[in-house]
Amino acid sequence: MTQPTTQTRIPATLIPGDGIGEEIMDATLAALDALGAPFDWDRQIAGLGGVKASGDPLPQATLDSIRRTRLALKGPLETPSGGGYRSSNVRLREEFKLFANLRPARTIVPGGRFDKIDLVVVRENLEGLYIGHEHYVQIDDDPHAVAMATGINTRAGCRHILEFAFEHAIATGRKKVTIVHKANIMKALTGIFKETAEQMYEEKYKGRFAMDTVIVDACAMKLVLNPWQFDMLVTTNLFGDILSDLVAGLVGGLGMAPGANIGADAAIFEAVHGSAPDIAGQGKANPIALMLAAAMMLDHVKRKDLGDRLRRAIDATLNIDMVRTGDLGGKATTGQVTRAVCERLATAA
Repeated sequence: MTQPTTQTRIPATLIPGDGIGEEIMDATLAALDALGAPFDWDRQIAGLGGVKASGDPLPQATLDSIRRTRLALKGPLETPSGGGYRSSNVRLREEFKLFANLRPARTIVPGGRFDKIDLVVVRENLEGLYIGHEHYVQIDDDPHAVAMATGINTRAGCRHILEFAFEHAIATGRKKVTIVHKANIMKALTGIFKETAEQMYEEKYKGRFAMDTVIVDACAMKLVLNPWQFDMLVTTNLFGDILSDLVAGLVGGLGMAPGANIGADAAIFEAVHGSAPDIAGQGKANPIALMLAAAMMLDHVKRKDLGDRLRRAIDATLNIDMVRTGDLGGKATTGQVTRAVCERLATAA
């Protein structure tokens, strides 16, 4: 049932993205329309599309739109490896100070290698080794003889992400928070994160949830051996980037992995997988990750009722109707999955 047209409309920026982005964004918009979602979209471009249109992977019009709406839904953006332009995703995080990256992972399709997974990774999004302070040192005739990078973590940045994570754990009923670090080797760079977490827990959060710490390599092993021991992982930028993809693998891959980038003045929701140009236009792309990101966006604007309806429709499509794309062992096209989700939304409140 569609929501009444009198509901408050919410301006939001729409960035379809590159490669399969247009296909999965069209699928997600169809589901949101069937749901009666309250967004008024301002369509913009970024990534390779921005380069082709204006020579800039992050055009000023796109930045201005997000600055105005403070809310965006974004498809995958292509970033060249090794050279070329800098990641638009990283630039967006820096431009809008999106300090928190939220990556939930929940089993939707049962029967895989791991079942009944329900955990979330909270990643610091602005500091660490992702700040982009890199350079080469020339030796003799080799201009790239030595590559150097600088990582920076601040006490203020650690407190910012840890407070967000701890409050999110309380608000969502998480029972245990695990701080992931490498303080045995990177004693300063990640030691400050572990130390700050322990101080904040003792000062304000002890007794409200359990907290432990784990070295990042041990965490990766434990996630593969027994992921059910974890509830929420909180970590620094690089470790969070790696572990969040590992966690996505526990629930079916990046096609099932939504993400949110949260800051004080803006929030950007996204499918975290790549642009997959090799299958673009073939109807093979799984739109579920972006649909789940849209559900997170609805939660963010205090329409959890609509977010829950969308998640229920996705669950029913995959597990009752058995309409699944190839990455989930099915044969359905992007369009068939979209129609199935929309039909579920039309028949169930």
